[in-house]
Amino acid sequence: MPAHRLNTMLGIQASTVVSAAGHGAGALWDAAVQGRSGLRANTLDWCDLPCWVGAVPGVDDPALAAHLGAWDCRNHRLAWLALQDPAFQQAVAAARNRHGAHRIAVILGTSTSGIGSTEPAYARRRESGSWPAGFDYRRTHAVDALSRFCAQTLGLQGPLATVSTACSSSAKVFLLAQRWIAAGVVDAAVVGGSDSLCLSTLHGFHALQLLSEEICRPFDAARKGISIGEAAGFMLVEAAPAAVGVSGGGESSDAWHMSTPHPEGEGAQAAMRAALAQAGLAPADIGWVNAHGTATAANDRSEAAAVASVFGPGAVPLSSTKGITGHALAAAGVVEAVITATAVERRTLPPSANLQQHDPALAVELVTQARPSGLRHALSNNFGFGGSNCALVFSAGA
Repeated sequence: MPAHRLNTMLGIQASTVVSAAGHGAGALWDAAVQGRSGLRANTLDWCDLPCWVGAVPGVDDPALAAHLGAWDCRNHRLAWLALQDPAFQQAVAAARNRHGAHRIAVILGTSTSGIGSTEPAYARRRESGSWPAGFDYRRTHAVDALSRFCAQTLGLQGPLATVSTACSSSAKVFLLAQRWIAAGVVDAAVVGGSDSLCLSTLHGFHALQLLSEEICRPFDAARKGISIGEAAGFMLVEAAPAAVGVSGGGESSDAWHMSTPHPEGEGAQAAMRAALAQAGLAPADIGWVNAHGTATAANDRSEAAAVASVFGPGAVPLSSTKGITGHALAAAGVVEAVITATAVERRTLPPSANLQQHDPALAVELVTQARPSGLRHALSNNFGFGGSNCALVFSAGA
């Protein structure tokens, strides 16, 4: 995207999230700053792969409102859990009163949507020749289902969009919201995303030999791959003052390889440089990088090279928070946005979780213990399959 300055910082007015670390932004921050992982050895009764997963507590418990029953799937249950936060509901209601329901967009990211319901439906059809009673692909698995479900839940009538660019999905939504608001299409937006644990994802990463049998350890010398998590998170954003906002963002598509990043992180470099340019900041202004940090050998090596190229070797503190939540795939962007925004607001750097021995081949300064900081600007990276990259700069309000 063009590296022009944002006219007004995209202010974060409210946020809500559920992840393996628990329910709410507070629970996520507490786990991140303490380095306390929500990952557990896999005990899912529908998947027997030897791995660690980040399942959201209580995801099988919530009952959707009666009028939303046709939308029921694991992905929407995650979203429903997050959207029950009273403070977030109040903030959206206030924005709806200020602007009108038709002037608030819903822009969300997902990758597999409600495929967790479609997988057993196909198995049933293969065995019996018919779909299960009540199976509704349009309301559960279609790529736009999440945005329509959340708009209906929140009573919003503005434009809808679903971004599906793998692991960068719910980071890119912030920049789409910024463009719509700047163009006068809407006055505010609910942005975020949701992705749930499912057989397709777990077996897919296992087939790529990227799924670790141990808990993931980003940037560790003995890292062996990713741990998959699930999450849902949402933020209400407006071009209005806020304690923290998105001051810049950059996107790139390097198309180096379908599943392997460029060895020097050329696409990642381009996204980070574009984010800095749009925010009007120099590399030295960034006080912390929340890395994509998946704990695969190639990804961590590529990202470390990219960060060193943009900021200088070991010149900026860096952490990966995926050791807390697991890799939440299309929801990773918003989960890490919540952590990054909180770090800026509280001026504290969370550690890179599960680290045992820093890989000496990676020229980055890893945060190993939480520490106070004069943090005013932080950068969060999310890189998707095929080189769909996004970097966001979060800045303290004036």
